[in-house]
Amino acid sequence: MAQNPERRAALVDAAIDVLAREGARGLTFRAVDTQAGVPTGTASNYFANREDLLDQAGRRVYTRLAPDPASVAHALETPPSRELVRHFMHDIVRRVTADRTGYLALLELRLEATRRPDLRRTLTARLQPEYEESIRFHLAAGLPGDRSTVSVLYFAMLGLIVEHLTVPEVIAADPIEALIDAIVDRVVPRE
Repeated sequence: MAQNPERRAALVDAAIDVLAREGARGLTFRAVDTQAGVPTGTASNYFANREDLLDQAGRRVYTRLAPDPASVAHALETPPSRELVRHFMHDIVRRVTADRTGYLALLELRLEATRRPDLRRTLTARLQPEYEESIRFHLAAGLPGDRSTVSVLYFAMLGLIVEHLTVPEVIAADPIEALIDAIVDRVVPRE
């Protein structure tokens, strides 16, 4: 059967919506069909099985959350500094807040990976290079700090984002912008 790439993309986006709303256990072909507004059985024509659907959703989330290359290039026109790191950290939170559904779906995939070794391998294959690329990017751009700086920044921001998107009341007393600035100020050395 010939497959429509636009419909496949819509089904994957629908799967992301279902993951964010219902969790991995609620991700069924029927739920995806309903979310996408297509006839029952459509998703099963596009994906070999549920694992394939989970894998495709994981891949798509990263595309949705990725920074705009032109914006990154523009930001890199300024000299490397703690302020530039701050800019990039604020941009990360802006992007995940703008696509809250995508990030929540990613969190659901991470949780599901604790129960599914194949998904864990898939996510590890995606997350490990992403983590290393973050370090490589930071160092290659000449931003202040070393590998350890980037690691601490990466995991501190990850925790802040999880709180911000899941239980924002925990950090309600402190504006997220101020928390990002505090993380950068404490982790990234002065030039």
